[in-house]
Amino acid sequence: MCSLSVNSLLDVAVHLSPITDVHPKFHSIPTPRRLVLPGTRNCALRIRAVSATGEILPNAVRRKRDPLWRGGFSLGVDLGLSRTGLALSKGFSVRPLTVLKLRGQKLQLRLLEIAQKEEVDEFIVGLPKSFDGKETPQSNKVRSVAGRLAVRAAERGWRVYLQDEHGTSADATNLMIDMGLSKSARQTRTDAYAAVILLERYFSMSGQGTEIVLPKNMDLQEKLRKGALKDMDFFPEDFE
Repeated sequence: MCSLSVNSLLDVAVHLSPITDVHPKFHSIPTPRRLVLPGTRNCALRIRAVSATGEILPNAVRRKRDPLWRGGFSLGVDLGLSRTGLALSKGFSVRPLTVLKLRGQKLQLRLLEIAQKEEVDEFIVGLPKSFDGKETPQSNKVRSVAGRLAVRAAERGWRVYLQDEHGTSADATNLMIDMGLSKSARQTRTDAYAAVILLERYFSMSGQGTEIVLPKNMDLQEKLRKGALKDMDFFPEDFE
């Protein structure tokens, strides 16, 4: 499995433009630096195989480039040791979806089911990092789960990306307090709201610093280039 930075793939300057409905607490999120990702040195041949990765853009970049772009939705995934929080973005609207208490293959299958139901074509998975931007022991576990999910998702033409999730749980707690949620409600919804913060960060940064998780299989990479099947609701002219 090979993870590539969107910035390194596109080699373009992406201007930050916070979405209009981002909570004021999150406007101060720092701009990520261009990174050389660990573990990608052995991916040179596979990188060249998808060198025109402008074909595999995240939705945040597509929307930034073309305000009239029509396409699938984004599922934010906050992976935890025992619970996984989900949030859904449809257009510029981001909302908490649910918290799953599943692991392993059951979790993967449930994520795919939800993606199918909600017309999602990309997963934005939170990658744990420390305050100084370094990855943690939990980062390897998340990369492993994301890698397995990426294979199953690619079979459907769906993409999996990794996004820095540092501070999302704390921001989620502060947001719920501001919303007036009780302590008991916060305890059961923190993971889902952390996924909301993750998606808001992803869109406010226009996908900058996001890593795509590519399957090694070249046929699956080709499916990612082609993308998911078009939906009649988005492209009615193609079904006339």
